[in-house]
Amino acid sequence: MAALEEHGSPAEAAQTAVGEEETKTFKDLGVTDVLCEACDQLGWTKPTKIQIEAIPLALQGRDIIGLAETGSGKTGAFALPILNALLETPQRLFALVLTPTRELAFQISEQFEALGSSIGVQTAVIVGGIDSMSQSLALAKKPHVVIATPGRLIDHLENTKGFNLRALKYLVMDEADRILNMDFETEVDKILKVIPRDRKTFLFSATMTKKVQKLQRAALKNPVKCAVSSKYQTVEKLQQYYLFIPSKFKDTYLVYILNELAGNSFMIFCSTCNNTQRTALLLRNLGFTAIPLHGQMSQSKRLGSLNKFKAKARSILLATDVASRGLDIPHVDVVVNFDIPTHSKDYIHRVGRTARAGRSGKAITFVTQYDVELFQRIEHLIGKKLPVFPTQDDEVMMLTERVTEAQRFARMELREHGEKKKRTREDAGDNDDTEGAIGVRNKVAGGKMKKRKGR
Repeated sequence: MAALEEHGSPAEAAQTAVGEEETKTFKDLGVTDVLCEACDQLGWTKPTKIQIEAIPLALQGRDIIGLAETGSGKTGAFALPILNALLETPQRLFALVLTPTRELAFQISEQFEALGSSIGVQTAVIVGGIDSMSQSLALAKKPHVVIATPGRLIDHLENTKGFNLRALKYLVMDEADRILNMDFETEVDKILKVIPRDRKTFLFSATMTKKVQKLQRAALKNPVKCAVSSKYQTVEKLQQYYLFIPSKFKDTYLVYILNELAGNSFMIFCSTCNNTQRTALLLRNLGFTAIPLHGQMSQSKRLGSLNKFKAKARSILLATDVASRGLDIPHVDVVVNFDIPTHSKDYIHRVGRTARAGRSGKAITFVTQYDVELFQRIEHLIGKKLPVFPTQDDEVMMLTERVTEAQRFARMELREHGEKKKRTREDAGDNDDTEGAIGVRNKVAGGKMKKRKGR
């Protein structure tokens, strides 16, 4: 543990880094020329604070705990050192990156492939919700970097013949606090048991929790802490507001805000999958281009939703906390917390979807009569009193009638959808039986038929 203190106080380190930021390039940090060119092509001209801190230490072969707010270039901070080391000693199954959500896994793999395109890096994404056979084939080709969610990775370690991580050199845990919060602890322990002790480990997290500290003792050897934000932070360019409203008028106020700030792209966070779906239907009935993203959607639909939103084909994305972590969608202008997050730390991740990489953005949180305490906790956590978002109440009330009508339609659609699902399940059940039965009958009848033909 003593080694943690060795890297000075994070504040001093960050200040020196800020002073040097003008002169620093990726080359100065010790990144090889090939990768510097790749960074230029991606439009990364100068390294971010966390990269300035972490990359040189990682290149020296130290274990790292990186604490930085979302949108600060954490992926680059671990991808560049790994690719650098891979160039020096090429080998298969070189690095493993663990992430809490599937979307984040795809995003990290995109970054690895973009950075390593010139050197032919191969990655495999191993996540749930996708056919495991094709993943086994991808693993059999022995990619250089595996990006995985813990559950599915264990599944492959136990069941896919010939796949092991005994030669692994790098382990990265991105959004480590969330991996542990989602109760992946047992999985992470299992994974730590089957990978070599002699490896480099990077732990990245926006927030440092007790569980992360426990994990750090288990997984890291005298690590260095690179903290760019020690307090829970939201970015300076982010304008944060709240709205105190009765819960029955939530939908109406949402529609009012979408009209007021029309022309921006929105990300609206709801607490449940059901509510996400309902609100999406409600907004569609009112003529907004809204798409949902939640855990009950199939993986292909989730990626489809995300891509439509990224390509600006839709301007409103409704999501549960699945999407609050690490997703880099560059053009979110406004984040609306339609349902207030129950964990105040999730607030930081949610609003971290906007005002990324130096752009400005707005975040508006809906506070109903039931959410006051949660809201005070959030204010306490970020150490700010938020201003009220200005609204014209009479204008809002004029929308009530149309919104009530749309709510009714949305409820009907949801009910129909639910019934359809039930029906398909029952039908599928019947079909299975009949198919099986027909198969058996054919077999039995088959013998007689053949004899007859023989005659």
